[in-house]
Amino acid sequence: MALKAVHVSDVPNLDIVPDNASLSHYSPRFSRGVDIGRATSFKEPKFLLIGHRGNGMNMLQSSDLRMKAVKENTILSFNTAAKHPIDFIEFDVQVTNDGCPIIFHDNFIYSQDNGTINEKRVTELSLSEFISYGPQREPGLDGKSLLRKTKDGKIVNWAVESDDSVCTLQEAFQKVIPTLGFNIELKFDDHIVYKHEYLTHVLKSILQVVSDHAKERPIIFSTFQPDAALLVKKLQSIYPVFFLTNGGNEIFSDVRRNSLEEAIKVCTEGGLEGIVSEVRGIFRNPSAVNKIKELKLSLMTYGKLNNVAEAVYMQHLMGVDGVIVDFVQEITEAVAKMIKKTEVENEIILEGEEQVKPQFSQRELAFLLKLIPELIQ
Repeated sequence: MALKAVHVSDVPNLDIVPDNASLSHYSPRFSRGVDIGRATSFKEPKFLLIGHRGNGMNMLQSSDLRMKAVKENTILSFNTAAKHPIDFIEFDVQVTNDGCPIIFHDNFIYSQDNGTINEKRVTELSLSEFISYGPQREPGLDGKSLLRKTKDGKIVNWAVESDDSVCTLQEAFQKVIPTLGFNIELKFDDHIVYKHEYLTHVLKSILQVVSDHAKERPIIFSTFQPDAALLVKKLQSIYPVFFLTNGGNEIFSDVRRNSLEEAIKVCTEGGLEGIVSEVRGIFRNPSAVNKIKELKLSLMTYGKLNNVAEAVYMQHLMGVDGVIVDFVQEITEAVAKMIKKTEVENEIILEGEEQVKPQFSQRELAFLLKLIPELIQ
């Protein structure tokens, strides 16, 4: 899924996607039966907008009600995001101890029984145990209480405005609008060194569900786990694989995770299709964008700055191919308005020639790129 390298000033304007837009015209690049090879050069049909864990992640300690509006990583969250002109949803997949791929972000799941907090590793649960947490789909059944551990170590009730049951990967394929793309993050614990046999078992379980149910749905795989990224690329050649990186904002024991340069090395040596970087890694090192594009790799970003429309639009101008966002409605609307305004103000029609849509000059863009690292400190 490598992209054709283009000059930043030649990046086309975003298409304005209508309500209930279909991804059918993008499907051939990602669909089953299409062997996407690094030898072929591709160009994104448009700048991709991707919903983080569906309609946005839950930050239960946040005062922003949007961060706890809909339960993350649920069918409700996915279909809520699908109401907006979004291209993909991103979600986290783990595998239970009896081999079922389920959708859940955290490594541990918490519940309270008679005043006692119970903690269990998600991958040590059976499927029946996993689905017993939280709201139940069957009327009249009450599930175990579902709590969450925040980054500061507090255990809080997982309270959101619109709740929903936990779900499996198979359910997502069956119950989410089929034209909505899936960015499947292969989720592993940062603090565990995994054996090859275990990674193979997990990835084959996930790939089996994808093979059985994906049909023509656009699919992207991504993961922070370098060995899993390389292995899923070897196990299949149909869907693009992206390597997730913090872009140097955090340091890990595995050096492959500690910089954009290392991420580029993982992709080029392993034949991966692209990188998903924390957005600050790109803004602090904007020259990396051109290097990534020259290597015919795709580039997408994630992070809180992607909830700021101006930061998203700047990435579009820089040549980034897509962004993962929490505020799905706000960002899709803001980006569409921003692009529309730019087109109306800047469009020049020359008699007898095609329309010319000017961009920032290279001097202006270079100034902005130098300014951004100062602004994000």
